[in-house]
Amino acid sequence: MTDNLKTQLESALRGPVISRTDADYDDARALYNGMIDKRPAMIARCANVADVIAAVSFGRDNDLLIAIRGGGHNGPGLGSCDDGLVIDVSAMKGVRVDPEARTVRVDAGCTQGEVDHATYPFGLAVPAGIVSTTGIAGLTLGGGTGYLTRKHGLTIDNLIEADVVLADGRFVTANASENADLFWALRGGGGNFGVVTSFLFQAHPVNTVFAGPVFWDARHAADVMRAYRDYLPDAPEALGVFVGLKSVPSTDPFPREHWGKKACAVVACYNGTAEDGKAAMAPLLDRLPPPIFNWMDAIPFPALQGMFDPFFPKGLQWHWKGDFVTELPDEAIEVHIAQAQKAPSELSLMHLYPIDGAVRRIGPGETAWNARDATWSMVIAGIDLDPAKAAELTQWARDYWKAVHKFNREGGYINFMMDDEGEARVRASYGDNYARLADVKAKYDPENLFRVNQNIRPAVHASQPDSRTMVESH
Repeated sequence: MTDNLKTQLESALRGPVISRTDADYDDARALYNGMIDKRPAMIARCANVADVIAAVSFGRDNDLLIAIRGGGHNGPGLGSCDDGLVIDVSAMKGVRVDPEARTVRVDAGCTQGEVDHATYPFGLAVPAGIVSTTGIAGLTLGGGTGYLTRKHGLTIDNLIEADVVLADGRFVTANASENADLFWALRGGGGNFGVVTSFLFQAHPVNTVFAGPVFWDARHAADVMRAYRDYLPDAPEALGVFVGLKSVPSTDPFPREHWGKKACAVVACYNGTAEDGKAAMAPLLDRLPPPIFNWMDAIPFPALQGMFDPFFPKGLQWHWKGDFVTELPDEAIEVHIAQAQKAPSELSLMHLYPIDGAVRRIGPGETAWNARDATWSMVIAGIDLDPAKAAELTQWARDYWKAVHKFNREGGYINFMMDDEGEARVRASYGDNYARLADVKAKYDPENLFRVNQNIRPAVHASQPDSRTMVESH
């Protein structure tokens, strides 16, 4: 990459352009997942939409591989690339709340915590994930599941419209009446169709919630997972609750006598009063032995969203695998527990996030995200601070996934996939919606410019040349 190209790009942008010779290059290219090391030729730190348009056009015209970085939380490192151009929108941070319409306009660089901070004074929240450092753009485009999902649906189910810079440099708005096919594809289709620069969301009343983790010793894991499985269909939708196999962190404020122990946890959020929340949890807790601790309490919703942030700072080693899960038979629970016992670190985990309630009131073809009839989205994550453990973390996550996959569906949540899972997994994740997505891709990105993602290749019709042969496949 010549200095001349960098100079050309700098002249077109208000934001800075960082290249390999700059002192801040290593900091700028560092990824959330410390297991992944990529060296882009340039990083365009976009200050506004005009910068994004200029960067897309520059990358296209100079035949550069393009990656898009929003909040920078992407697990497989798809917010960067080797030797290409990173279009970094993380500096675009505006959030505008309309309390009367209960809508929120969010720029693509915002994290979930920044959105929560802006909406909380109005007693509102956008249904999203469970870690406040997660970028809202990547979370949304992949689907978005969290504590409010059972009551209010996926993040994409609350998306009203999006502003998008397309591969040809055009700026368009996508909603139910304008570029409706693009709007359909953005709701679950990932970053395949352009650079989204802002989102308009529907928000919902949320203020103080009754929420927190409940941990049991691992010897009770089978009882906890069975009780959770059996209770979930009858649980009130205001209760967002997931189950996980993990370890008790060896740090305050966790009980010192239990540090490092394998455990089974239920993490719940009841959007309502503590009294009603306790009543909602009682049918689950009353059928189980006493936990190691029960820290559910009345807390501000943003405090819950940021509760796990200290355990997952940028730069940890990560390898994760995901599946959609329809049923959780006793045999599967036994396999889960056996694999979790082999976890190579305290931070390594398995979570099952519920997909029911409001999610199922939208048809599988109404958005690109079509796993509406699943019951959970599963993630297995090998996590540790030590780079020397990278291979062990990776092997554990893969072995665990192989052991339980026979109980699950072929596809999984794209936000829980690594970058080496192959086209078959992507196709399985979208099911009957894949062909339509490929058609939308052919319309809006026929040359597959945006391919550093869980890629959907453009459809090829008899009257068209095969654009897939004209681009590098990522």
